[in-house]
Amino acid sequence: MPHDVSPRDERAAVDLSVPDEVACALCACGGIEGLTAQIPTDEDLERLSAEHRACADTCRLKILSLLRDQPLCVCVIKYVLGIPDSKLSYHLSVLKKAGMITGEQLGNWIIYSITETGIRYLEG
Repeated sequence: MPHDVSPRDERAAVDLSVPDEVACALCACGGIEGLTAQIPTDEDLERLSAEHRACADTCRLKILSLLRDQPLCVCVIKYVLGIPDSKLSYHLSVLKKAGMITGEQLGNWIIYSITETGIRYLEG
């Protein structure tokens, strides 16, 4: 490929042999460029991927479900789930990094709440 031709220009110059239905749909969305423009940004895809990874565990989904109706302290979440502190801490950390929950210090306790992102995921 010549150095002055970008990969996008080369793709545009390629004659795609596709079924008529696909060609019509491509034209309707603005061709290959229009189709490509519909792909979310890498940043948005990375965020979405992190959310899916965070919710790929039943324990974390249970935590989100518990927090859906009210904020809770670790001791209540631990009691309901019946898991060791270290596992609960790990799961809370994953959810927090994904922006699905927040934790607020209240004296000796941390009170966890679900975020709008967490709610949207549960309602998914």
